Amino acid sequence: MIKRGKEQFQGFNKPKRTPSHPTKSHAVLAKSGDTVKLIRFGQQGVSGSPAKAGESEADKARRKSFKARHAQNIAKGKLSAGWWSSKVKWTILIPLLNGMGYVYYASNIGFQG
Repeated sequence: MIKRGKEQFQGFNKPKRTPSHPTKSHAVLAKSGDTVKLIRFGQQGVSGSPAKAGESEADKARRKSFKARHAQNIAKGKLSAGWWSSKVKWTILIPLLNGMGYVYYASNIGFQG
């Protein structure tokens, strides 16, 4: 467990829900190189829209609009709220264990480690 302020995290780059936060739905202790930053993201009470089979055209348009509207922030990488929101609220992540105990994520955009 890693403690940062009043928050406790399972590790770096492992987002968690924050239901008691007044405005933000998720938090992550992001680490890129030697830089560590607490990032809060996602509007409380608003759901994302990850791609799924049989989804409506409205859901596709909503996701496309979000990605276009936040493209510059998403491109900044792991130390931006836009990047984490895109990955956590707008992309399906399915944890997979390999034989050596490492967790990888399969998603609709490829593999992440």
